[in-house]
Amino acid sequence: MKRLSNPWRSATTRLLAIYGGFFGVWAIVLLSVVYWDTSQYLSDEAERLLGERAEYFASVDPGQLRERLETTYEFDLLHLNAYGLFDSAGKHVAGNIPAIPQGLLPDGHSRVYQERFDGSDRPRNSTRILAIRLHNGFELVLSRDAGLIDRLHALISRAIMWGLSLTIVPGLLGGVLLSIRPRQRIRGLQSASDRIVSGDLRQRLPLSGHDDEVDHLAGIVNRMLDEVERLMFEVKSVCDNIAHDLRTPLTHLRAGLYRLQQQTPAGDERAGPIDRAVIETDDLLARFSALLRVSELKDEHRRAAFGEVDLVDVLQQVHDLYEPLAEEKQLAFKLEIAGPASVVGDRYLLIEAFSNLVGNAIKFTPERGNVVLRLALQPEGPRVDVIDSGIGIEPEQREAIFGRFYRVDRSRITPGFGLGLSIVEAIVRLHGFDVFAADAEQGACLTVRCWSSIQQPRSTADLKVGRSV
Repeated sequence: MKRLSNPWRSATTRLLAIYGGFFGVWAIVLLSVVYWDTSQYLSDEAERLLGERAEYFASVDPGQLRERLETTYEFDLLHLNAYGLFDSAGKHVAGNIPAIPQGLLPDGHSRVYQERFDGSDRPRNSTRILAIRLHNGFELVLSRDAGLIDRLHALISRAIMWGLSLTIVPGLLGGVLLSIRPRQRIRGLQSASDRIVSGDLRQRLPLSGHDDEVDHLAGIVNRMLDEVERLMFEVKSVCDNIAHDLRTPLTHLRAGLYRLQQQTPAGDERAGPIDRAVIETDDLLARFSALLRVSELKDEHRRAAFGEVDLVDVLQQVHDLYEPLAEEKQLAFKLEIAGPASVVGDRYLLIEAFSNLVGNAIKFTPERGNVVLRLALQPEGPRVDVIDSGIGIEPEQREAIFGRFYRVDRSRITPGFGLGLSIVEAIVRLHGFDVFAADAEQGACLTVRCWSSIQQPRSTADLKVGRSV
């Protein structure tokens, strides 16, 4: 099950980030509209004032023009306006604009220049300038400082930057802070779900008591788990009771057949059917014992007796146990140990699990084949592989081989009743490990990852080719 470890992947963080982004964009649009309308109004107003002044001075008598110009600009206390009067040859006659700006035409239309022309030492601002041709051939240049528009632009730009920073940054930080509590609840749900997945159906998802959406969802899942636990308990009880109840009469039947077998002479024609009946009865008893064994391994209380187990010692004991059987079948049975490794578990259950895997490998490997029992070390923990050169299994059957009584078609000619891997799967799940079928150069490979299978979920890329019991 994937852990929610990145706070930026939280739904609360994403929603707040999206909301903050929309709010920031809307603030930019709003301030941009305000800036555009205000600057357009001020520009139009400056152009109108320049136009009115130009019309006024164009109507003044040339003899009084210089006096009127000086009088008018003496009352300009903010020094926003400037003028320059030039003769027909372009020579400066009067005013604080010493020269005609380059490219300015005397057509009465204003233009904006990003510099000052009145010779003042004030900060450079944009300037709106127009020029007109007077009746006496002189040229009059009028200008008005556009610094107010520039300052408005700077003011709105700062407002946009502050608006973005005060919207996005607190939004992201708020998203992280507000996502802490939901992530804590999700971790609690994950922890309970991990225990449920590992087989403890008595666990339930925790409720916060706030009666919110998550509590409603957890309540639905808990009610579903109640029903699943009830149904599974009923099925398990029926299966266990059948296996347990039938084992006693089968034992009596087997005892009676054994006595009859001992009393029947070797040459009697009834000896063969009686022998076969004894063998079939033994098979039935073995099946019921295996079923009860699987049910016993599903009991989570067995974990209370877990302790540290040396995997090298366990695998060495399994190898020593099955080496004579492999030699009898002329198989090359190798034990490969990458290094020391230990796990927390039950030593005897692990020996039983690995013995089942090795026994299967030897049983399904033809004579003069190869079987390898390998211990590999990975960053997550130790891994045990049982590799053989046997018959293998089709990829579509690789999940089903761990089910009870399941046998692949190619293995039905081999003695067995399909419960060995069910016992292995029960032992592995009891320890919190993971078992799956993987690829091998030929035959198959069964792998037990001796670390939490909940943290390392089984992927379809890992599950390749195996074979059943």
